[in-house]
Amino acid sequence: MKALTFQRYGKSPGIGFTDLPLPTLKDDELLVQVHAASVNPVDNMILSGIFKPVLHFRLPATLGSDLAGVVTKVGSRVTRFKPGDAVFANIFDRGTGAIAEFAVVPESLAASKPVNLDFVQVASIPLVGLTAWQALKERANLQAGHKVFIPAGAGGVGTFAIQLAKHLGATVGTTTSTGNVQFVGRLGADEIVDYKKQAFESVLRGYDVVLGTVRGDAVEKSVDILKPGGRIVSLVGPLDAAFARARGLNFILTFVFGLMSRKIMRLAKKRGVSYSFLFARPDGAQLAEIARLLEANHIQPVIDKVFPFERAKDALAYLAQGHAKGKVVIRM
Repeated sequence: MKALTFQRYGKSPGIGFTDLPLPTLKDDELLVQVHAASVNPVDNMILSGIFKPVLHFRLPATLGSDLAGVVTKVGSRVTRFKPGDAVFANIFDRGTGAIAEFAVVPESLAASKPVNLDFVQVASIPLVGLTAWQALKERANLQAGHKVFIPAGAGGVGTFAIQLAKHLGATVGTTTSTGNVQFVGRLGADEIVDYKKQAFESVLRGYDVVLGTVRGDAVEKSVDILKPGGRIVSLVGPLDAAFARARGLNFILTFVFGLMSRKIMRLAKKRGVSYSFLFARPDGAQLAEIARLLEANHIQPVIDKVFPFERAKDALAYLAQGHAKGKVVIRM
């Protein structure tokens, strides 16, 4: 089978197509013929080597983690799926990739494809959906009547998270460029800050939750918009000691991550709020719940651009420019 792989970490990762043998299934796994896969910012971050101490790949490794496709074979202990079933999944942190003609998916990570969406639409969902779900519902316990700040509202995570937060009954604040103000408003954002004209920290107040989606000092600045007792859940860092402990990392990495997050922890404590870093985990049961929201049209996929499989490398380069409105998808 053909797969998009990288050879090494760094500025010249050697991205290209490689012919690989069909993977061997374990008893609890599915072999899925991939019809579409989407790319996420973390894919480019992996290439840089920033997560090398945390994520373990055997190089050359197949890129991508989001996929939608059709089951072609199942392991002996699989009970929920059979060949011919249409599924979608995220296989992040499994050491394997999704931008390939076939992918191996543990049964516990797969969910049935929503019937009202095509493969390209469905492939755009898994990682952003799981990230928003785990950040807002699990980590932040977002409730009806809460106020949540979701910066970069026109991005991949932002477009999904705004819709999920509104479904949960929250008031949503966001930032975006001038040209996307109306777009994020249609998604459901209530307080919209044009970052080209205003600084969000000088406009927004009284928030219960911040979803950290923008690199730089935006997470630190967001401390000032929270109520006492508020929560910051960051997807972009800094990594913290709790994250290191949860992943069973060694003492040295735990100490280093603690140092990395020392400033934001100090600012959060001073304000009476909490900070944590989130690495979303694959979860088929949560994807099934997300599928029900998609089928009921409570949340709709937002896709910026679709690339053919032979231009998969271009999809990563396009995403790296940072201007995508919604998700970037690869059609097989």
